[in-house]
Amino acid sequence: MVYQPITVQQIQIPIEHCLDSQMRLDTVCGFYSDDTSFLPVLNNDKIIGVLPLKRILEITDEDKKSMRVIDVASKDFRVVSPDVSFSGIITDNPIKHIIVTTNGQVSGVIYIDDTLIRLYEAFLDIQNNLQEIIDTVDDGIGVADAEGRIVLLNKSYERLTGLSKEEAGLGKLLVQVVKEKIISQSISQDVMKYKTKRTIVQKIKTGREVLATGMPIFDKEGNVKRVIVNFRDLFYLNRLHSQFGITKSNDELRGKMSVKTPAMEKVIELVARVAPVDITVLILGESGVGKEVVAREIVNHSSRSKRPFVHINCGAIPENLLESELFGYEGGAFSGAVKEGKAGLFEIANNGTIFLDEVSEMPLPLQVKLLCFLQDHTIRRVGSTKPINLNVRIIAATNKNLESLVDQGLFRHDLYYRLNVVPIIIPALRQRRDDIAPLTQAFLEKFNKKYSLNKKIGLHAIQVLENYEWPGNVRQLENIIERLVIMTEGSNILPQSIKEYLCIDEPSTHTISINDIVIPNLMPLKKAVSIVEKELVKRALDTCGTTRAAATALGVAHTSIIRKVAKHKLSQDLPQYRSKSISYIPPLHLIGYPEEQDFDSSKEVEIG
Repeated sequence: MVYQPITVQQIQIPIEHCLDSQMRLDTVCGFYSDDTSFLPVLNNDKIIGVLPLKRILEITDEDKKSMRVIDVASKDFRVVSPDVSFSGIITDNPIKHIIVTTNGQVSGVIYIDDTLIRLYEAFLDIQNNLQEIIDTVDDGIGVADAEGRIVLLNKSYERLTGLSKEEAGLGKLLVQVVKEKIISQSISQDVMKYKTKRTIVQKIKTGREVLATGMPIFDKEGNVKRVIVNFRDLFYLNRLHSQFGITKSNDELRGKMSVKTPAMEKVIELVARVAPVDITVLILGESGVGKEVVAREIVNHSSRSKRPFVHINCGAIPENLLESELFGYEGGAFSGAVKEGKAGLFEIANNGTIFLDEVSEMPLPLQVKLLCFLQDHTIRRVGSTKPINLNVRIIAATNKNLESLVDQGLFRHDLYYRLNVVPIIIPALRQRRDDIAPLTQAFLEKFNKKYSLNKKIGLHAIQVLENYEWPGNVRQLENIIERLVIMTEGSNILPQSIKEYLCIDEPSTHTISINDIVIPNLMPLKKAVSIVEKELVKRALDTCGTTRAAATALGVAHTSIIRKVAKHKLSQDLPQYRSKSISYIPPLHLIGYPEEQDFDSSKEVEIG
């Protein structure tokens, strides 16, 4: 059966009167209504028979005056309780006249004729066909009625959960099913409460997890009369997404966010996994790493992509205005309040997403209100006691250590745990230098298009960017590229221009870690100095792009750089570094030094 068996209470015809066995027949016709074809006959409050209206009409009016109800009453009847299955009545020694009693009192009647039997059989046939169809669906299917009772489960649900329909609670109220810990929470109850489609991860007592999506079915008055729930195997979905869905989402996200490093690949994977599920996300990272970009991509890949996205910077709104801005206020709640009241940002974001940026800056009194919303999805306007139910997804972000703030008493520990359901940590740009080149190219294309320009950037300029520490992270990189696109003369962005804008022209800013120098064994000091000198010159040329710029960076004369290039046999790479004024580099012995002899770099020889 698709639904619970139909009971006689659902199809009985209520009656207001019963017939006394001693009543005269000519006085009883007025007790019948258009809906009733017979009435019960009582003798001292005991049911002794039934009197069909058809039987009365067959008797002449003259005879009705002398005959009493008991004279023509039929013994063809059956007394049942309201909760008896209707199918049992018509299949087990069917009797035409059914009297329904509740607590010993007659409450209704059912007249079973051939037409009703045929209709019921046709209904059963439709139900059975529908059940067969639903049982062929791979996804689990469940249905709950308006009372919150499970009235349908298909075979796939049994397969997904490892529970039989009876073990899963078919016929039980969902409140009881949750109380018995058969399921972790009820999606149907959420759908009935918010009257909208909902999706959750549901844990089954067998240890399995399913993705449950509930859809409300409304009656003419707009009330939820039924909830249809689709269940999917979360393990299978994860595996499928790994092969197809997530890979596709990852490709899209990777393209939008210009990602190459493994650290950001993990961020992309998390975004793709949490986006389709309405779960609270906490994004952590330094200022400028792109927390808002990640939040928007979560929304763009979710079912709320076309719903409101409200970005709230908790540190930008004055504390005395923050509560009314977030939760709204009633008219007259405070001086200066609009007479009609005002909806807050949470109400504006209903059915969408709120991005709480810098949530660590939220005052403690408001943290309590946010915690209440996360618990029951209701808010109260300032000056009102009436709760407002909202369907809003929360994504929070901060650049501070919330655990440390909790320890200091500046952030509520219960709110921290409510927000920290799925944390996404975005690494700083200096920790993912391989992302600098693709990000630079993406920003270059963006601003070239914005300003109708065609600026280009070379490999050595990219290397300057990659060697910088980027305290302002991606936001700083984006601003620098925009500035370079606008201010650079000519079509090429040069390394020197980048160094000027980043204030790294001073030699002291060009440092080499001691870990970069490998000393395999003891060696003459002059040889060690020569090795370090060669590395410094090479790095200066790679970073600065020209011999003159390299000389300035190292604090030596231009001719000294030329000699050191020749000495360390870097001349094969010189064309890419050479200044425009240099066309020829003589061998060392022609400018006063033996070819293989080390020399003191403090003694410069000028070329006439």
